[in-house]
Amino acid sequence: MNKKQITGLIAAALVFVFVCGSSMVIRSFAGQQENNYFDKLLNAAEDVSKDFPTSPFVGVVSVEGTIQASSSTSSLFPTEGYDHNRTLKLIDSLEADPNNKGILLYVNSPGGSVYESDELYQRLLKYKENTERPVWTYMANMAASGGYYISMASDKIIANSQTWTGSIGVIISLTNYKELMDKIGVKSVLFTSGRNKAMGSSTDIMTEEQEQIFQSLVDEPYNTFVSIVAKGRHMDEAKVRELADGRIYTARQARENKLIDQVAGYEDAQAEFEEALGDSVEFYTPTYSASPFASLFAMAKDYTRSDADKLADLMEIKESGVPMYYAAIGE
Repeated sequence: MNKKQITGLIAAALVFVFVCGSSMVIRSFAGQQENNYFDKLLNAAEDVSKDFPTSPFVGVVSVEGTIQASSSTSSLFPTEGYDHNRTLKLIDSLEADPNNKGILLYVNSPGGSVYESDELYQRLLKYKENTERPVWTYMANMAASGGYYISMASDKIIANSQTWTGSIGVIISLTNYKELMDKIGVKSVLFTSGRNKAMGSSTDIMTEEQEQIFQSLVDEPYNTFVSIVAKGRHMDEAKVRELADGRIYTARQARENKLIDQVAGYEDAQAEFEEALGDSVEFYTPTYSASPFASLFAMAKDYTRSDADKLADLMEIKESGVPMYYAAIGE
């Protein structure tokens, strides 16, 4: 372990002692044994509804990065990437606010897991149903796969001229080390309750039957994706399938294929949304800030993370064996 990592571990330990001590004080003062008081303290910075404008406004819901479940430590680091739980809570707050006149979904994402992408899509539809307010999407650098999927809840989609979008499809990524293990003389021993229980194991050769099973796990969410696009874009499913071979489309190509409505800049998209509402509105983008000790904890965490740690995290996301609406560009 190098000097930098040792320093990081010491800092992390000090922060841990401080956090635990704070937790004990809070619980003792409240006369409670549960963790909810500490959780509220950690999540206090995420309550943005108190800062909503008091005049008519459109809430900007940013989806940037991989769409996936929030990590167990996400509440400690509320400024890092996409936070699924926080995004859903934001939509809840916007729905409940009478001054809110709509949502502008700002998408800059290569996609993510099938589950979280669909959950966000369904929540946006429910917002529209419950409020009868519009949802528009602005696509930034990338709105591919799951990033395109969630956009199907929108009444109008506007993309930047340099946007990459589309990638309509599903991917399951696995890694197999069987041949390498054979070369170095390592043997894996598995005890299973059925011949397909260990399918996808990184140490076993996949059978033809297992390949077919995995393909079925891809085909079902793919069919859902196609139907979602057909519904959202008012297109025939057969036409969508012609376009849904997984390829990326430029903004111009997407417009020509009716996958989006318009190519324009962000300010133009805001101006058009305001005009469509027929009212002067503010575009409110929530900001999140961590508490001081959470920021310190984040710094300590970053100190101790090696390049190998970061690569392992990437592999866990991209090669987890979980169906993904994800554009695997450059991997």
